[in-house]
Amino acid sequence: MTAQPHGGALINRVMPTEDVQNWSEVVTSLPSLTVGRRVFLDLDLIAVGAFSPLAGFMTSQDYRSVVDTMHLASGLPWSLPITLAVSSEVADGLKEGTTVVLRDSDGNDRALLELHEKFTYDKAHEAQMVYRTEDTSHPGVRALNEQGDVLLGGPIWLLTPPTLGPFPEFPASPMLARAAFAARGWKTIVGFQTRNPVHRAHEYIQKCAMEIVEGLFLHPLVGETKEDDVPADVRMQCYQVLLENYYPANRVLLGTFPARMRYAGPREAIFHALVRKNYGCTHFIVGRDHAGVGNFYGTYAAQEIFSEFDRDKLGITPLFFEHSFFCKTCGSMASTKTCPHGAESHVILSGTAVRTMLRAGQTPPPEFSRPEVARVLITAMQGAPVAS
Repeated sequence: MTAQPHGGALINRVMPTEDVQNWSEVVTSLPSLTVGRRVFLDLDLIAVGAFSPLAGFMTSQDYRSVVDTMHLASGLPWSLPITLAVSSEVADGLKEGTTVVLRDSDGNDRALLELHEKFTYDKAHEAQMVYRTEDTSHPGVRALNEQGDVLLGGPIWLLTPPTLGPFPEFPASPMLARAAFAARGWKTIVGFQTRNPVHRAHEYIQKCAMEIVEGLFLHPLVGETKEDDVPADVRMQCYQVLLENYYPANRVLLGTFPARMRYAGPREAIFHALVRKNYGCTHFIVGRDHAGVGNFYGTYAAQEIFSEFDRDKLGITPLFFEHSFFCKTCGSMASTKTCPHGAESHVILSGTAVRTMLRAGQTPPPEFSRPEVARVLITAMQGAPVAS
């Protein structure tokens, strides 16, 4: 039995085709709002149940409760605000209690918002609580400061099939992932969140976790990330060559998480765990500096935050791992929990050093990265087409 969805039921806000046909005669008379890609990433994930129990964008009661307590007003754990921000001028033209058409930049009607509430909020307070900083060099804080000053809250309906990323061959929705788990007979599944190519340290902790569960759900985030992150298509090729050569095919499923990164560190670790619960995972790997950026969070802050929650209410088991590396003296992968040797024995490379090597066409040591993965990255970073 895979994990029950957060809140007990998997939300579905994709409007049935027959209802869309009825609404198509009405939408032209409704107020409309053009929103950007970031909003539609959240819209699609709300609609398919990835953000269960949310059925739409947060109203003020849930928003303030989440920002201040990391729980919804109902008392259910939830660590990040999911909101729709607009300018004061746009908000003034919208009336609470009405239905608003949400359009993309090409003018296509994509969704309906049942506008229950519009309200102002304190950006500085949200930044401090959610990101633990008001420093605008933090990408999450910068995005928050750039968005509108009024939040629109209420349930949504998606009028078009969800756009769940450019990788349709891999399960991107909770329903598809759960069906794949059921087809494999898995009852215990560990989820792994990543926005980076998997190197040997990641592989090590994944395989440690696989020793205690029936399946691994490798679930990379393929929505919006920082400009200097490795592009999603390159990362997906890295995952595929790694799984093909080093993992048992019947014990691993590669999916995609078409979300955007918030870089909220500890709070995003909780959020990522709850989302994977909705996808059907029973366990979730939390490593060092999960969802971090720069030096804004402590190395293990993303693990420590789990102690602030009732484990039964979370409903998913976190698996904590310390920094892993190859130890030349041990002759194996290890962590500070299992290796007694000093740093001189450890094969550890900084991200800057690895990128420099790859751009120069040099393969990092096999103790750090599998050569098949390195070849994909070298080809990509040198600007040539990546072989399939």
